[in-house]
Amino acid sequence: MKEKTSITISKQVLAGIDRIAGSKQSRSAFIESVLTRYLVEQAKAARDARELGLINQHADELNAEAEDVLRYQAPPRER
Repeated sequence: MKEKTSITISKQVLAGIDRIAGSKQSRSAFIESVLTRYLVEQAKAARDARELGLINQHADELNAEAEDVLRYQAPPRER
């Protein structure tokens, strides 16, 4: 279900929307598609930031486990 709203946009932005959307789609459809993409990107960026935070939070433990596994797989290097 769509809702009608009113926004104020500069003439330059509106001209850019008209130029890009052309006759292929309405201004409303163009603005909605751009905003939808933006919202998806923001949600992905937030998810990525949370995941990176979790990785960083456990980095020391993960690195220690990796070093332990590598000690079993490869003989120590001679210096």
